[in-house]
Amino acid sequence: MLAKTIQIFLPDGNARSIRIADITSRTVQAIQIPRTKLKDSQDRKEVQNVGIYFLFGEESEQARPVSYIGEAENCYERIVQHNRDHKKDFWNIAVAITSKTSSFTKAHGKYLEWYCITAAKEINRYSLSQTLPSKPFVSESMEADLLDNIDAIRILLSTLGFPILESIQKSKSPKDIYHCKRTDYSGTGEYVDDGFIVFKGSKAKIKESQAAPQWLVNQRKVLKANDVLKEDGNYLVFQSDYLFNSPSTAAAIIFGVQANGWTEWKNKDGKTLDEIKRK
Repeated sequence: MLAKTIQIFLPDGNARSIRIADITSRTVQAIQIPRTKLKDSQDRKEVQNVGIYFLFGEESEQARPVSYIGEAENCYERIVQHNRDHKKDFWNIAVAITSKTSSFTKAHGKYLEWYCITAAKEINRYSLSQTLPSKPFVSESMEADLLDNIDAIRILLSTLGFPILESIQKSKSPKDIYHCKRTDYSGTGEYVDDGFIVFKGSKAKIKESQAAPQWLVNQRKVLKANDVLKEDGNYLVFQSDYLFNSPSTAAAIIFGVQANGWTEWKNKDGKTLDEIKRK
């Protein structure tokens, strides 16, 4: 990973409004548009161009944040169409990716759309409300250029707070792996930049404690509905790695009751996450 300089321009001076981000040495740019500010962005030339766009939001029945990825000859006009379409009401933020030199064509957009949907489904940080399109044909030289652009797109999206193309890098060192255990159910995971990952195969208590808060009951219900947790004998077993926003939430899901993940998660030497990371 090389150092990067990223510029973020705030057209109206509001950090929570329209934001235009670019890497100074690259030709791609990302325009973040809150749904409430969509009309305000209609005169921005950056978004009135060929490119791809991402819609971001949440749905209460989904275990992960939700996204939709598309391509358009005019990103603004296509996002406006989605704003009027009640079939995709989940989103509250749109991010358009266009070229600072207006060099993207329809073929570029089709390829970037295919690649980003494929990568996002594989990385699995977001639930995508769409099927995978067929891979479009592009020349070898065009594909090489686009792959270089995709690296910039990944960085820009993550900088704006949407790591949809950012793989979760799990450590290969045993010293970075943590375990939590009570009676005969247990979890294994790792503390990372975004929160705490519980690894596939971890076993959670099959039923919540009567003392479990409602948020915990609701979250376990959503995880079961989305097949992240699946009943297997006397346990709920994680069917895939899952990223929680904190060690305590991860431990609580496994134990079925409120828990302090900083003291529950321990490494192979018995040291707690609190001892290693906070003292």
